[in-house]
Amino acid sequence: MKIIAPTHCPSCNSELVLSNSILYCVNKSCPAQGLKTIENFAKILKIMGLGPARIEALDIYSIAELYKLSEKYIVSKLGDTLGSKLYAQIQSSKNASLNQVLPALGIPLIGKVAADKICAKFTNLNEITEELALTILGPQATSNLMAWIQTEEYKELPFSFKSEKTESVNGPTVCITGKLSSFKTKAEAAKYLTQKGYRVVNSVTKDTVYLVNESGVESEKTRKASANGTIIINNILELI
Repeated sequence: MKIIAPTHCPSCNSELVLSNSILYCVNKSCPAQGLKTIENFAKILKIMGLGPARIEALDIYSIAELYKLSEKYIVSKLGDTLGSKLYAQIQSSKNASLNQVLPALGIPLIGKVAADKICAKFTNLNEITEELALTILGPQATSNLMAWIQTEEYKELPFSFKSEKTESVNGPTVCITGKLSSFKTKAEAAKYLTQKGYRVVNSVTKDTVYLVNESGVESEKTRKASANGTIIINNILELI
């Protein structure tokens, strides 16, 4: 049976683009893309309980729309307890720093590593020009960031876009695996190590200098680190 590939997005009916044997919808206003962007944003900023079903119930398709919702409206859609709790979390997330917000916005090629580079050099996103961005980011990442800064959504978001400036992102690379005993979460440990001059990465490569494994469990990362000659640390405080 011959399989006929779709030509249009099932969500917004925009024409699909074929790239590297994969079909993409490139419509920035596509509802399905908007839903996934909000879901990812909520996950990174720890706005608990904002999954696909509740995003659809709230009838929002962009991050900016999320911050325009009133408590009364959210409660009317989700009920008193869930609605009030979610509204409080949304309001609390407005205090997030640029370091936290930037990787959550869904800007192509602007993830945690790029955000760390930006925040190590700039204290406010409004300071960045294309020329300055090119000194720390690649051409495509720079283009994506500068294009996003020109959007209406950027102007509508309630963040100050100020960073908790880190001391360095060019120091020895550190990867963390398994449960920690020295810190409550990996995020807290990563933040502290970054402030001490280490560059925290998510995977083990030949360039990774240290692997932190406080649990003692031989994970895939541990085996790879041993093969690469990476130094394995059993107590993260040894690096401080």
